[in-house]
Amino acid sequence: MIRFSAGDVAVTVLDGGAVRLDGGAMFGVVPKPLWERHRAPDDRNRIRLGMNVLLVEDGRRRWLVDTGAGTKEDAKFRDIYGLEPKTAQELLAPAGLVPEDIDVVVNSHLHFDHAGGNTARDARGDVVSAFPNARFVVQRGELEFARWDNERIRASYLADNFDPIDRDGRFDLVEGDVALGPHLSVERAPGHVPNLHVVVVDGGARKVCFLADLVPTATHVPYPWIMGYDLEPLETLASKKRLLPRAVREGWILVFEHDADLPVGVLEEKGGRLSARPFEPEA
Repeated sequence: MIRFSAGDVAVTVLDGGAVRLDGGAMFGVVPKPLWERHRAPDDRNRIRLGMNVLLVEDGRRRWLVDTGAGTKEDAKFRDIYGLEPKTAQELLAPAGLVPEDIDVVVNSHLHFDHAGGNTARDARGDVVSAFPNARFVVQRGELEFARWDNERIRASYLADNFDPIDRDGRFDLVEGDVALGPHLSVERAPGHVPNLHVVVVDGGARKVCFLADLVPTATHVPYPWIMGYDLEPLETLASKKRLLPRAVREGWILVFEHDADLPVGVLEEKGGRLSARPFEPEA
């Protein structure tokens, strides 16, 4: 857990567990001899990734950005993806909270490793919201896209992660760049999926940006380092070129959702190249 103040809001980065994904898919056209210098693969060519989530507390509401993979899936699924997931209770315990304390869940998108923790199985085995008092926010187009029965995307979108929320009428669907409150907004950053949005927290002192799968790890900061999982890699490139220079100019604090080693960082630019260094909260 990493906790710090961003002016008028308290920000906490929580560990949602681990997932292992194919290294080649994680780095797309980047050759293996380059990416494995940064991320050593296992004997199945998978690299270990984090599932960091963001807790924002503004004195009125508690916001949770993404929810990890959750614990609904069976042993075969967990083995394929090397999942080490956490329940909502386990996720929030380090912050001294319980799932009932969360007012709003913001999903960057609805892939299983970002929205699987939206729901859980109750004592009867039914799939229900894991955060019983929360509203859920996602792009309208993302929810529609998640239901498209397409062979390229269906393995990443599991209906149990979002259909129960929708059936209960608990989604607040947004379109485009939207302010969700006085300190929190979303900005579309298409590429990984067409309706990905990143979350920007502005507490008045310094901005914090939850990059989701636009820049999943600090290793993905260079513009051409784009995942093979991205449906529209040229759109990813355009989104990175739009957001990352702002992050440098304004000194944003960045949360890398899938980086277990460098979950929170700031960008530096040297010789026209961007790189990340760890963010060190003030004591």
